[in-house]
Amino acid sequence: MFNNLQESLEGAFKVLKGQNKITELNIAASIKEIRRALVASDVNYKIAKEFTDKVKEEAMGKEVLTAVSPGQLMVKIVSDELTELMGGKAADFKLNGNPSVVLMSGLQGSGKTTFTAKLANFLKTKRNKKVLMVACDVYRPAAIEQLQVLGKQIEVEVYAEPEQKNPVTIAQNGIAYARKNGFNVVIVDTAGRLAIDEQMMREIEQIKQSIQPDETLFVVDSMTGQDAVNTAKTFNDRINFDGVVLSKLDGDTRGGAALSIKYTVNKPIKFISTGEKLDKIDVFHPDRMAQRILGMGDVISLVERAQEQFDEKEAARIQKKLDKNKFDFDDFISQMGQIRKMGNIKDLLGMIPGMGKALKDVDINDKDFNKIESIIQSMTPYERANPQLFSESSRRRRIAYGSGHSVQEINNFLRQFEDMRKMMGQMNKLSKTGMPFSMKMPFGK
Repeated sequence: MFNNLQESLEGAFKVLKGQNKITELNIAASIKEIRRALVASDVNYKIAKEFTDKVKEEAMGKEVLTAVSPGQLMVKIVSDELTELMGGKAADFKLNGNPSVVLMSGLQGSGKTTFTAKLANFLKTKRNKKVLMVACDVYRPAAIEQLQVLGKQIEVEVYAEPEQKNPVTIAQNGIAYARKNGFNVVIVDTAGRLAIDEQMMREIEQIKQSIQPDETLFVVDSMTGQDAVNTAKTFNDRINFDGVVLSKLDGDTRGGAALSIKYTVNKPIKFISTGEKLDKIDVFHPDRMAQRILGMGDVISLVERAQEQFDEKEAARIQKKLDKNKFDFDDFISQMGQIRKMGNIKDLLGMIPGMGKALKDVDINDKDFNKIESIIQSMTPYERANPQLFSESSRRRRIAYGSGHSVQEINNFLRQFEDMRKMMGQMNKLSKTGMPFSMKMPFGK
């Protein structure tokens, strides 16, 4: 995400390369490039100008230590200012009611209904809440059915009244149903609306007034850039929402919405949504996003994802096998499964500092793991437990035939597996980091 902005900012920092100190003269060109990069990323000029003025003021007051270069210092200053621009720290998500009520609002096509299900899944799996989704979009064809289908996928109940055409009544009845049946959280999904549609804007005002939600979230398509920011301001003036959700952040977004929305409406970004899968939701951390924009990676989020999938018993079992140099194909499949649960491989590697730029034009396809699985699954249980058996060429030929791959592909896989196994033996002491072994040593093609 934000690849174009990242490249433009790198160019701005290069202006200071070779300089011994920051001066009024040499910083001017760098500041100009930063401002140009922000405007090109659909950040309002006024915001870009104010931002770069702050960066310049901060930079001119800094002494450049001998251990760092002016360019490195500028990266640190810009990172801090970007963090502040986007909110400073992760915002609280208040769930204080009994049940707690979350009201969803947003434009047509913003991804609001899908995010409703993502949030329900997040609260269910990460916060251990019993969640009810209430379908209040009575206008869009099949909107209720869409929420019900999503509800089945994540095993979260949906309250709906298909014959009832008054969303206010449906929301009230849904909350009463939740209170009666012991639900902790109610998420009310409303119809997407246009900011210029006065009738629809009045309706969501009435819904909010009638149910008094603990949290009102505004879902915005991050790919719409500055338009999204302007719309957010219009909605906030009418319903005074508590926080913003940036959806579709995995698309070809320039970053304008993420960088401008907090400044414009003075409301925090609380969640970001990437991809279609219902687990693609993250709490928004301004500092981590700033680091990713600047190509500094996001190791904290990477470790958190690893820890979510980390199985202590499984790690202890593999630790013992490593001690005895007995790591086999079944163990590898187990570790690979944990990594795949963490998300897209290229996205994960992009969280490692310096890897985002290196991987920009590299095609890393999750389907490559399917090829590895087909090779391993073509082995007998005895062969999977004893990798040394594949010194026999006849076994390699049989696996090639059974998995639909060439003998050369089998040979490459076995050689890489053996290299990895030897290195994992050397990295044995790192096993206490809580990260899957195969994440420490990414498997190459």
